Amino acid sequence: MRSAGFVFEICTADVDEARKGGEAPADYVRRLADAKARTAARKIAGPNSGVTSPVDTPEVGDFGGRKMPAGTPALLETTVIIGADTVVVLEGEILGKPAGEAEASAMLKRLSGRSHEVHTGMALLRLPDGAARILEEVTLVDFAPMTRREIEDYVATGEPSGKAGAYAIQGLGGRFVRRVSGSYFNVMGLPVARLYEELLAMGIEADALAPNAVKDTYTLWSERPGNL
Repeated sequence: MRSAGFVFEICTADVDEARKGGEAPADYVRRLADAKARTAARKIAGPNSGVTSPVDTPEVGDFGGRKMPAGTPALLETTVIIGADTVVVLEGEILGKPAGEAEASAMLKRLSGRSHEVHTGMALLRLPDGAARILEEVTLVDFAPMTRREIEDYVATGEPSGKAGAYAIQGLGGRFVRRVSGSYFNVMGLPVARLYEELLAMGIEADALAPNAVKDTYTLWSERPGNL
């Protein structure tokens, strides 16, 4: 994001990532993205900020919100919080983050020589008015065949840990990606072009998103300085 000119700060948002029974990939990533954004917003603005709790099944493109009540901690004139969650989907089955090396190896063996989808849910929550937009981006990825030795060596690097589908396209895992149909950055975890479009749709002027924009005019994954 920094290379694309975005100025942002990171706010951790711990949420329950357990999948509900029969939950479709699109519903799952959108729900978690919304939960992360709202959790971060309440952490930033305070429990009495008026930010509603995450919804069970947020609507695609949902706009709504409420004004912050009196007494809300001071925020920047406009703060946009971005929550995102990414999963790999193979033949309809969600492959999340591997629990360990054995599971990472098993995931890579399944992905080897096949095509899979990468689904990213993204939620934009604008403060102080609470307007929100929730969406999903899908990218198709073709994997090259991997030998047993390649899988073992790659898992041993530690890179698959904490990565959906047990690989990082921007790292060593990129050597196994033959083709990407859709957003490359979506596979990394955030579709940057789509994010820019959605920010404009929310009324954030392009000038404010330029590389030379004043720091903290618009803050993504926001937390005020001193709280990191």
